[in-house]
Amino acid sequence: MNPAISVCQVASSRVQHDTVTGPAIVVRALEREFGERKALAGVTFEVREGEIFGLLGPNGGGKTTLFRILATLLPPTRGIASIQGHDVVVDPAAVRRAIGVVFQATSTDKKLTSLENLIYQGHMYGMSGASLKKRAMELLERFGVADRAGEYCEKLSGGLRRRVEIAKGLLHGPKVLLLDEPSAGLDPGARRELREVLEGLKKDGTTVLLTTHFMEEGAMSDRVAILDRGLIVALGKPDSLCAESGTDVISVRSREPVKLKEAIAAKFQAPVSLLDGQVRIERSRGHEFVPQLVESFPGQVEAVTVSKPTLEDVFVRKTGRSFVEEPAPAAPKKGH
Repeated sequence: MNPAISVCQVASSRVQHDTVTGPAIVVRALEREFGERKALAGVTFEVREGEIFGLLGPNGGGKTTLFRILATLLPPTRGIASIQGHDVVVDPAAVRRAIGVVFQATSTDKKLTSLENLIYQGHMYGMSGASLKKRAMELLERFGVADRAGEYCEKLSGGLRRRVEIAKGLLHGPKVLLLDEPSAGLDPGARRELREVLEGLKKDGTTVLLTTHFMEEGAMSDRVAILDRGLIVALGKPDSLCAESGTDVISVRSREPVKLKEAIAAKFQAPVSLLDGQVRIERSRGHEFVPQLVESFPGQVEAVTVSKPTLEDVFVRKTGRSFVEEPAPAAPKKGH
């Protein structure tokens, strides 16, 4: 962030943002290459004003690269990205004034109190004095940590530190909040609390874009883009994506899964796959099919589960692979 940004500049940028009538975020044919490796291979989507938009994908899918481009930390190789009408390459300063950013790695200084962390952040925006302290306390109150304002951040739980970080990101009043893996390292209870915080931001009209590899976090977004190897393989409302196939997902455990897979495909003329050592079948009215399946292959079926499709099943259907974290790509060399 530019430490020379004044309170007037921040206020002025907020007024300009309020007049934007198009999408909050626009991405068109975005590509990013690191040498011969293509991290993004032509990504296109829009994020509407006031929605929670999830970028879901395994490590190596491209979501962090995309996040860094939107945060003006990394230029694209080709394509266009804009936030609140400002191009991330042409006018990065305006983009920075329009966004709040919360990174995956903690950004709070553990040796400062919650309030001191926000005061320090405010100074980077040219804010100061009683108005800055008032704004900081309002945000700490809003996110339920006002009673810990004087407590050192090293003593706070991961969930409370994340709340302080979100408050920091919103200190200058941005209309768009970018969150990189916001629930990474949090326990289930803290994740639930984070979802409540994000719903509150949505009610206030803040546009939220988050990256995640947690299915439940993707499922709670208004819309989600599933990224894999630099491409968007699915985009839409989570419920609609899950319901696209109109089938149930049947998983069968067997001592000889390869043999059983081939036998099921031959007998029922149905698409069958092998995933994580289990036979996977997509079929409508799956609960009615299970007895027929067990009777047809006595002794070969050890266990059967029937479930409705999830976002993970959407990923499998689109890519033919399980949603597994791939090794993180090597850091790019200087100049890439």
